[in-house]
Amino acid sequence: MNHQPSKTLLVIAGATASGKTAIAIQLAQYYNTVIVSADSRQFYKEMSIGTAKPGLEELAVARHYFIGSHSITENFSVGDYEKQGLALLDELFKTHDLVILVGGSGLYIKALCEGFDDIPQADPGTREQLNREFAEKGITPLQEELKKTDPVFYNEVDLNNPQRIIRALEVYRKTGKPFSSYRKAIVNKRPFRTLKLSLDLPRQVLYERINRRVDDMIKQGLVDEVRSLLPFRQLNALNTVGYSELFDYFDGKTDIKTAIELIKQNTRHFAKRQLTWFRRDAAIHWLPPGEIIPEKITELLK
Repeated sequence: MNHQPSKTLLVIAGATASGKTAIAIQLAQYYNTVIVSADSRQFYKEMSIGTAKPGLEELAVARHYFIGSHSITENFSVGDYEKQGLALLDELFKTHDLVILVGGSGLYIKALCEGFDDIPQADPGTREQLNREFAEKGITPLQEELKKTDPVFYNEVDLNNPQRIIRALEVYRKTGKPFSSYRKAIVNKRPFRTLKLSLDLPRQVLYERINRRVDDMIKQGLVDEVRSLLPFRQLNALNTVGYSELFDYFDGKTDIKTAIELIKQNTRHFAKRQLTWFRRDAAIHWLPPGEIIPEKITELLK
């Protein structure tokens, strides 16, 4: 007999500024449950205004996890998030039948809902060697090697993307097995079921919300927040929209008006990429914000 898991992870995905936090909080109150964040920038305690973290009132209304839980100086990978997140869900499901996962980072949502294939870790030496070959001889010899060693992957990869080809060859040279053999079609079994929803907003509305939000961030003191992080600017966590543009302003490369316009523009581009990622996930139900309500969710859970 096939027993359905009785616990549910309710995923609220969507682009930045689409209104995920407000909806997640309403649902958390209704279901008397907690919220786990899948926003790869809200983990960092030093970045608050520019990542649009939930405010103190919002955090007081619903218990949130993975908000300001790590420091930008820590190494915190998507693999670490998967491990820590699953352990956390294990605990939370002891007292809740439904937990809400909310965020715009598709990779982190994937990590928690289905995990990754066990592809071997990158080997710096092999990667350097391949990068050298690419620099000296171009992409053609690498394409040829891939065609010989892994025809399956060769037929589906974007052959003009050197990074993807180098990654596949690196695995082959290190293990002697084709990259394609490591990708399991099966999703890692989870002891809970997932229901994924995403906010379907007209693009124009989303872009207006993004522009408004950036203006609000500036009013809340984003410029000072970024100034305080100048000593850490080389860290990966800060190589991100809303921060990079202001570092350029502090370097005298742009004026403040241009920097703000660039933040808006780059955030709109970022939102577009997020939506492209989520549109590829056939399991997501796309709903207008007004329809992400308990009655509708109960219906979908059946």
